[in-house]
Amino acid sequence: QVQLVESGGGLVQAGDSLRLSCAASGGTFSRAAVAWFRHAPGKEREFLAGISWSGRTTNYVDSVKDRFTISRDKNMVYLQMNSLKPEDTAVYFCAASGEYMEPTKVPSTYLYWGQGTQVTVSA
Repeated sequence: QVQLVESGGGLVQAGDSLRLSCAASGGTFSRAAVAWFRHAPGKEREFLAGISWSGRTTNYVDSVKDRFTISRDKNMVYLQMNSLKPEDTAVYFCAASGEYMEPTKVPSTYLYWGQGTQVTVSA
């Protein structure tokens, strides 16, 4: 069993940066692909970025690939978000897969989810 806890969200202005952190404990996190998703009111949950267990493979949704960067180090995964826009306002979640999987955009790939951290970007 993997436990995930997100942090780093907050209220910022358009153009600002934030770094979200996902702290993992237990289980097979070091051998799991990890992804960041977000969920805004009235919208579907959206995949943002994923990273393989080795860290060698990353993928992004087109709308953030020039602004967001995913990385991992030991039991932590990060999402660096630059040039934030009001439309980035959402609850951000990290999620971990089973062992040795590649990151995908499909939520059902991921077995473990954090509780989320709120990001609010004002105009």
